[in-house]
Amino acid sequence: MSYLALARKWRPRRFDDVLGQPHVVKALQHALASDRLHPAILLTGTRGVGKTTLARIIAKGLNCETGVSANPCGTCAACQQVDEGRFIDLLEIDAASHTGVDNVREVIDNAQYAPSRGRYKVYLVDEVHMLSKNAFNALLKTLEEPPPHVKFILATTDPQKLPVTVLSRCLQFNLKRLPQAIIRDLLTRVLEQEKITAESGAVAELARAADGSMRDGLSLLDQAIAYGGGTALQRTQVEEMLGTQGRRRLYEVLRAIADGSAEAVLSCVDALEEQAPDHAALLNDLAAALQRIAVLQVLPGALDDDDDASLSELAGVIPAEDVQLYYQIAIGGRRDLPLAPDPRLGFEMTLLRMLAFRPAGGSPDSPPPVSMAGSGRKAMPASTPVRKAAAPVPVQAALDTPAAPSPADPNWEQRIETLGLEGFAKQLARHCQWRGSEAGTVRLALDPKFKHLLQDDRRATLEQALGTQLGETVRLVIEVAKEAAETPARLEQERNLERQRAAETAIEADPAVEALKKSFGAKVRAGSVQPLGNGAEK
Repeated sequence: MSYLALARKWRPRRFDDVLGQPHVVKALQHALASDRLHPAILLTGTRGVGKTTLARIIAKGLNCETGVSANPCGTCAACQQVDEGRFIDLLEIDAASHTGVDNVREVIDNAQYAPSRGRYKVYLVDEVHMLSKNAFNALLKTLEEPPPHVKFILATTDPQKLPVTVLSRCLQFNLKRLPQAIIRDLLTRVLEQEKITAESGAVAELARAADGSMRDGLSLLDQAIAYGGGTALQRTQVEEMLGTQGRRRLYEVLRAIADGSAEAVLSCVDALEEQAPDHAALLNDLAAALQRIAVLQVLPGALDDDDDASLSELAGVIPAEDVQLYYQIAIGGRRDLPLAPDPRLGFEMTLLRMLAFRPAGGSPDSPPPVSMAGSGRKAMPASTPVRKAAAPVPVQAALDTPAAPSPADPNWEQRIETLGLEGFAKQLARHCQWRGSEAGTVRLALDPKFKHLLQDDRRATLEQALGTQLGETVRLVIEVAKEAAETPARLEQERNLERQRAAETAIEADPAVEALKKSFGAKVRAGSVQPLGNGAEK
């Protein structure tokens, strides 16, 4: 007897066996129990989550010889024929290879005839979004008013491509991606039934690689059993098969970045390169690891069986604000990877960016932190906001210099953007002019038109941000100026006005505009010219 793939062998035969879709199963059970199933059902969801499986169970519920039921017997001839894929009144159509209007008209013509064997004719149209526009149009009337003995079950992975006229005629059920824990538990149960031992780490790797698809998980398990020669599944073998050996190496990369060791980081990259990795997948895994580290820092008790022990260790080593910055760098590197000259270079540059940039709080020459409370860096106060910017503008020299007769600082506008301020605290800073500093005291002058922004909590937030950026305690004094000051906000407004005037002048002098004025008496409507960011006009 030929070998039956695990994905087919373990396909659910009853609603109770369907995992991870209770919101869909419950509705379908109630509809079948009362024999009030909608004539056209649309099942949507990614691959391998149970669309075809549910369609076949529905077909059994409609045609079971014991009567229409949410719990078909599974033993009658109709149920067994559906399970074996040879029930004559269950017609499965692959829309990807039958896209034309002629194929649909054939279905419509056949739908008029009574079932040959069962109670209902069930048409399962898989990947229905592949049908042509004319095919959809031909199907519309039959979907809306099908013969009483016909049920349509449409399945698709891309419902956005379906015409709204089709969606409005169907009862839609959205199937979810399956959680990793559900896939892992089923794989464990399958291994027990197949009498194959396996390391828990090996099963976790397979469940993770399944990416929400139960069918993919069972297919990968089949592959892993064959790869291991039918013996016990080992994590190292599964990682080798999946090409994910580099995931644990990424934890070494994060330790090296936390230690500020460029040599160790590049050594890890060289070791990874020996495994011919998928650099995009590595960056995805790196971002996922950083996300789990962030969760463990907020909720230490959230560690579960799928987490590597190294994650808990790293959560105590890398400061929380650094984790947030590294995550942003990782996903940015993943997005920009196609633009890199070479995938390895893009991956390597992402790691070097993590070494080069860090949240504001130390001098540019100081090494990255080693621990949250250990050597190399002071722990950040719990109330310190997460920094959005990286390398700070060098402000120490300005702080150590007494105020000059002309106290405006050309770097103040740039400095504000590195403080990580938001909301009213940032607006307060932008409407202030730098007046100088001496002996740890920073003096700012607030534009009198915006004195309403000066409140104690906002001043304290700005003071703390400056102190964090400089790595020392700072006393901030903000005075309301007697007249309008050259603040970053005012300077930006003046730049915008200048660009606006330049744009209007350029449009007025444009030969095409002059020709329109001369020939038709046209005028440029006030306010209709807007400068673009690159200096061009629109």
